[in-house]
Amino acid sequence: MRTEDLHSLTGAYALHALPDDERAAFERHLTDCGSCEQESMEFAAAAARLGLAATVSPGPVLKDRVLHRITTVRQVPPRGGGTVERTRRVVPRARGLARWALAACVAAAAGLGGTAAWQYERAQDAGDRAAQAQQRAEELAGVLAAPDAASRTVRLADGASGTLVVSDRQDRAVFLASGMAEPPAGKVYQLWFDDHGTMRSAGLMEPGRGSQAVLMEGDVDDAAGVGITVEPAGGSEQPTTTPIALMSMPA
Repeated sequence: MRTEDLHSLTGAYALHALPDDERAAFERHLTDCGSCEQESMEFAAAAARLGLAATVSPGPVLKDRVLHRITTVRQVPPRGGGTVERTRRVVPRARGLARWALAACVAAAAGLGGTAAWQYERAQDAGDRAAQAQQRAEELAGVLAAPDAASRTVRLADGASGTLVVSDRQDRAVFLASGMAEPPAGKVYQLWFDDHGTMRSAGLMEPGRGSQAVLMEGDVDDAAGVGITVEPAGGSEQPTTTPIALMSMPA
């Protein structure tokens, strides 16, 4: 493949759209071409921001409609009801059995009531989680779309890239990762604000996703930069490993 052809692959590489042989050739080309490396990272950051900007969140009315329907829609009865009816016709005078059947029905009704309550509570929990996720998505998109948003893109290990987007007006930051390797088993990537030498936790990245957008936890304040470390699952109060990446705040 000619060099001039490789220069034209920055966009496809950023979108993970190259076949294996062309991707390998392009990554070899990146080691000697700083302009292609920078352009690929910028394309990856732009693609992530455009993808988030196109996301449409469901309206708040949807949660109320779902919860209301849960309380009004009856469960489908189990099949095989005909067997119970035939049994009643065979032993109509067995009062003891009838009383036992009545007690069983009452117990079953109570159990179904408990199941309905449990399902309703689960639906409420799911609704609350969905509302929280929607709020975080809106905050994340707000940072990316902020008029004063500034970004800095850096090359990470193994061909991955990371983009830090900061809004001074909102005092919030977003980290966009592209092509990051999965952390070791039982480990997670943790983000940190670098408060001029003191590291402050800014949240965890999802272990199974090499490309993702993370709304960093907490205010930016006067942080000088952001770091990434590999920590035990659940995160750490302070870094326990040497940062795999350190980046200064965008100007």
